[in-house]
Amino acid sequence: MRCSQRRRGTIQNKRSKLEQLNCAMQASKSSPANQNHGRNISVDMYPFIRKYQDGSIERFLRSPFVPASSDQARNRGVATRDVVVDKATGVSVRLFLPCGAAETAGRNRLPLVIYVHGGSFCTESAFGRTYHRYATSLAASAGALVVSVEYRLAPEFPIPAAYDDAWAALQWAASLSDPWLASYADPARTFLAGDSAGGNIVYHTAVRASHEVNNDIMDIEGLIMVQPYFWGAKRLPLELAWDDNEATVAVFPPNGVDRLWPFVTAGQAGNDDPRIDPPASEISSLACRRVLIAVAGKDSLRGRGHRLAARMRDLDSRWPWMIQRRREVTVVESEGEEHGFHLYSPLRATSKRLMGSLVEFINQQPNSSPANPMVLGVPTTPCKDVFGYGMAMKAWCTRSSMPRNTATSLKIGRVGPSNTRYRLISGRLLMTAGNAHHKDPLSAAVPWTCVINNFF
Repeated sequence: MRCSQRRRGTIQNKRSKLEQLNCAMQASKSSPANQNHGRNISVDMYPFIRKYQDGSIERFLRSPFVPASSDQARNRGVATRDVVVDKATGVSVRLFLPCGAAETAGRNRLPLVIYVHGGSFCTESAFGRTYHRYATSLAASAGALVVSVEYRLAPEFPIPAAYDDAWAALQWAASLSDPWLASYADPARTFLAGDSAGGNIVYHTAVRASHEVNNDIMDIEGLIMVQPYFWGAKRLPLELAWDDNEATVAVFPPNGVDRLWPFVTAGQAGNDDPRIDPPASEISSLACRRVLIAVAGKDSLRGRGHRLAARMRDLDSRWPWMIQRRREVTVVESEGEEHGFHLYSPLRATSKRLMGSLVEFINQQPNSSPANPMVLGVPTTPCKDVFGYGMAMKAWCTRSSMPRNTATSLKIGRVGPSNTRYRLISGRLLMTAGNAHHKDPLSAAVPWTCVINNFF
């Protein structure tokens, strides 16, 4: 009886502390956009970053620092360690070693995942709580050795600094000079992975690795891009729908996305830059064998992810006789979710399913059948934003005067007759009649799909 009372008291204590922490974080990230503490604002990209005319920078979206630790028992069986890759630039990495998997692997080494965090190229950190926990979960779930890259941020270090830093991290990992890499990593199963801005960075890292004539650089088995940042000067049909629909809100409204690239490139590039709108020649040059692109149904970047996947398939199909050029391209869509949901609400069912799809992709056997695009289903419960970041961003965007919009839940292509659609909801595959007056602007870009029933 006494033990149960003590346990209830401990749980209530933890809840109250968590609530206090969330309130404090909400307050620190939801200050009004016009609050400048008497300084003149040069560039305002709240709730991410603000630059003042005196040259000072104020970052809003960042999580508390978490130190590395060899205590695996307190970190889901994952030991962590920090390594400085380049003393001149300060580029560092945090290694995540799942000790249980390493002990049971024996002669079979672990998959190696080079992970690059998101944050609009200008915020967040591999050493912050958000990405420390996410990389820990990925290492523990996939049984993979994860190398999370701490790269230099814009605007102090404009693009291409982040590209160069990710390349330096890949070169360092390929050298296997670190004892953990030398003892446990399988260079033949190397994956480049990243989310948001990190998805863009790992794409360019993969392109550079494909062009590099260097025997020391390992082959890239797979490329994982979660809600990757790609854009362009011309709106896609889906982005026009977001612009026209004032009733719904995106974490990243198109008008806000328009301002990002000129900012992080110090005004040296616009939205027609091929680094965010890759040309066909570059896409076809990618040498990695498998690609996974994850998109969120209510993310304004969703259309760009679908478009990149469609172009990869289309370019590969032009050389059907060249088996080595054909890649397995998997698209995973989380319906009804917004950008970054998997980070801000990691215990959510859709977040767990997304993590499961990454784990399956990493551990897919070389001779197994290619994975098909899948829809993970509309969430059945409201998002519980345990860190407070996502809701702070959305609250800001709701108050913002910029045009904001979200399309209703759209599907990836069509299966069967043109008036029939399949939806995965709560683990059940449901067939519904299509609306003749509603056309998915992406259905032409992605001509085929297969929804997996009871995927998890």
